[in-house]
Amino acid sequence: MTDVEKRETAVAGPGWDYAPAPEARDVVQLRERYGLFVGGEWLEPTETYTTISPATEEPLAEIAQATPEEVARAVAAAREAFENGWSALPGSERAKYLFRIARILQERAREFAVLESLNGGKPIKESRDVDVPLAAAHFFYHAGWADKLEYAFPNRRPQPLGVAGQIIPWNFPLLMLAWKIAPALASGNTVVLKPAETTPLSALLFCDVLRQAELPPGVVNIVTGDGRAGAALVESPVDKIAFTGSTEVGKAIQRQLAGKHVKLTLELGGKAANVIFDDAAIDQAVEGIVNGIYFNQGHVCCAGSRLFVQESVVEDVIRKLKRRMGTLRVGDPLDKNTDVGAINSRQQLEKIQELVASGEEEGAQIFQPACRLPEKGYWFAPTVFTDVAQSYRIAQEEIFGPVLSVLTFRTPEEALEKANNTPYGLSAGVWTEKGSRILWMAERLRAGVVWANTYNRFDPASPFGGYRESGFGREGGRHGLEGYLRFE
Repeated sequence: MTDVEKRETAVAGPGWDYAPAPEARDVVQLRERYGLFVGGEWLEPTETYTTISPATEEPLAEIAQATPEEVARAVAAAREAFENGWSALPGSERAKYLFRIARILQERAREFAVLESLNGGKPIKESRDVDVPLAAAHFFYHAGWADKLEYAFPNRRPQPLGVAGQIIPWNFPLLMLAWKIAPALASGNTVVLKPAETTPLSALLFCDVLRQAELPPGVVNIVTGDGRAGAALVESPVDKIAFTGSTEVGKAIQRQLAGKHVKLTLELGGKAANVIFDDAAIDQAVEGIVNGIYFNQGHVCCAGSRLFVQESVVEDVIRKLKRRMGTLRVGDPLDKNTDVGAINSRQQLEKIQELVASGEEEGAQIFQPACRLPEKGYWFAPTVFTDVAQSYRIAQEEIFGPVLSVLTFRTPEEALEKANNTPYGLSAGVWTEKGSRILWMAERLRAGVVWANTYNRFDPASPFGGYRESGFGREGGRHGLEGYLRFE
């Protein structure tokens, strides 16, 4: 074990230690080698790579690297399933499959939670209490809409698009899968989904859920691999591309599809502002700050990575925040007491380290609580920067890690101007006792989602998405269904 360098006098946490409370790994049975799930069958891959646990760097399984020919085969299987039965199936029948999938996810919740933490590095309590329940909830929600699309969009005669190509990120493997697959199937489409290169195991286990639910072959196909597989899917003859990931890749996809009759939704990066006014409940706000930036190690596109605090309360907020950071437990993702798990990959860790070093070089003051990081694996201590200027890279670029930048303001107008000083537009948070101020800020913040006196709250019925460099289109609610439909 190595001590994190103390950049500042550490704030003492509670005077006790938690005994280890590890979740059992044996609830998950991993294969040595996974192929591609195409047409309801496992295809032997021509190329493979190794997926690992970011907490220990141990190899977990050999994963298929899909070639363009294999991606084309998956798209052909999805097209055949769409044209030979699935699109004509009554909505009430499609709903039955979605209900089955949701119930099976609930029944196998522990298995999926352990796998999410093992392959992705996030704390088991987040996988168990957030990711898996929300994934099941999305399937339940969209099952309810499957036979009611005419009511969701009155006088518009909704029809499915066809084959949807879907590419998801590594931060929420199962939840992003649910966000994509559930509305596509409810709308009568078929799917080819590519999970992230570093976290493919949840999607591959989901194939067994599809088997249990007896979903017709070819309705959902899973192809794995790096960006080459994603590029091949974008270039395939699909009717819809849904992408969640970085802004740079999203722009490349949009350029690739320009001029083609392919529907596109993009959910990209963010640099969210979390705004604390002087009349806010400070203790509640501090919990919201911690949840906003240290949840899932900051691997969240809507993470509240820019904290704006009214000058009259900034000292109180920072003092309480540092004390709360001193209680965060960093370590084994499978330990039920862990608050902050492992960084997803070496590449991501290096990006975080580079941006944190730039913050120090530009003059910001860094604080990290005293904690011990495991020697193996990819780890980064929860970090907060004060004395941050708007021009600093840490205040402008998406870090995608457990790093918070604190800035101050005096008036609501100044808070609004600073919060909107970003190319992104995904999410924001406002903390105040005044309802009128919440509405005033929410109307003017250039963000797709604005939370009031809370942060990182999600519901399948509530649409989520951004605009500007955070993308376009929505996921969840009727707005999310619309992205998978054409209207006659």
